[in-house]
Amino acid sequence: MKVKKLLHTRMRVSDMDETIKFYTDVLGLEVLERKTSPRGSHLAFLKVPNSEELIELCSFPPSGPVKVQEDLVHLAFEVDDLDEMIRALEAKQVKITDGPTRTSSGSRFIFIDAPDGYEIELIERPPGTAIV
Repeated sequence: MKVKKLLHTRMRVSDMDETIKFYTDVLGLEVLERKTSPRGSHLAFLKVPNSEELIELCSFPPSGPVKVQEDLVHLAFEVDDLDEMIRALEAKQVKITDGPTRTSSGSRFIFIDAPDGYEIELIERPPGTAIV
């Protein structure tokens, strides 16, 4: 027996509205649904272009603010043109925290921070480059 496919990844956040604004305005993700769970968590499901997997944001204020440890977890998104993305980030005053860096395969990447310290990797890959 084995799993069939990845459906979504949950990330707890301190401020749902601020986090949604980041993912929609900076990265272009789409909010598919917002709801409250039976135990009182505020949930939002985000769609990533060209992907079936969703990102589930969860805010549960009684548990206190979220602070993600450095280098604990990150999301990686592919972009068509890293230079264009860098210009767009600069226009939105989003700080690049690492890079741009070129890998041995010719891919290039940068890191930015989402609210609560979640790291976001943005990768430009040459055609035919392996996933990892």
